[in-house]
Amino acid sequence: MGEKYLFVSISYKFATVTINRPEKGNSLSPEVLSEIEDVFTELDQNRDVNVIVLTGGEKMFSAGFDLDYIKTIKKESNEEFTALFHRAYRSILFCGQPVIAAVGGPAIAGGFDLTLMCDIRYASERARFGQREVILSLTPLLDPLWRIVGMGPAKELALTGRIIDAQEAYRIGYVSKVFPEGKVVESVDEIARQMASCDRECLAEIKRLGFSVLGMDLDTAMRTQEWLFRSYIGSDDNKARIESLLESLKKRKK
Repeated sequence: MGEKYLFVSISYKFATVTINRPEKGNSLSPEVLSEIEDVFTELDQNRDVNVIVLTGGEKMFSAGFDLDYIKTIKKESNEEFTALFHRAYRSILFCGQPVIAAVGGPAIAGGFDLTLMCDIRYASERARFGQREVILSLTPLLDPLWRIVGMGPAKELALTGRIIDAQEAYRIGYVSKVFPEGKVVESVDEIARQMASCDRECLAEIKRLGFSVLGMDLDTAMRTQEWLFRSYIGSDDNKARIESLLESLKKRKK
């Protein structure tokens, strides 16, 4: 795709997007944020990509915003940068495909926010997470954090700015699994490969459902899910996958 700070690879119907600015801790300069927006906007339209993995490699996810740049911003002219990083965030959050964060190292402040935009988060034992904005007299993203961990833990992280390790992130439900140091990217690649073998539209519908049911009463949510289920059951793809599963089960019994 011609990016300078992002590496993009596509195989087995999943894309891996790797932030590559190691000399600056994968920090988020305007150029990096622009590339994130461009890449995720393009991948959203790629019919050959069912799942996306976002990572910074095995040592660092992202140290957050590039502070050398941030200190040059004036309050009266901050709109352009604020709009840019929110566009980058939204390009991940509202990307049609599920996005998985493979967090190999620290994900701090803006780096934490990138993991927050993903649908699933996996971490290595080396990973650290922190909403450090309050330390710099900035306001962090309380939403969607509270939707993931609950309002109490979300406010505690936002108000204290403290950094938590991978095991605590797992305990509060922020990450789904912790892998040994140096193993998260390859482990998530295998998870993404398995996910990507599923129906692309079905994956996208499940992601959208995760957003929509939060604003529904229980009866409406159940009716919506019934309608979605009816949209898929009995389809040619549904029947073909059932036949494939039954055939594999027969072979296991032999």
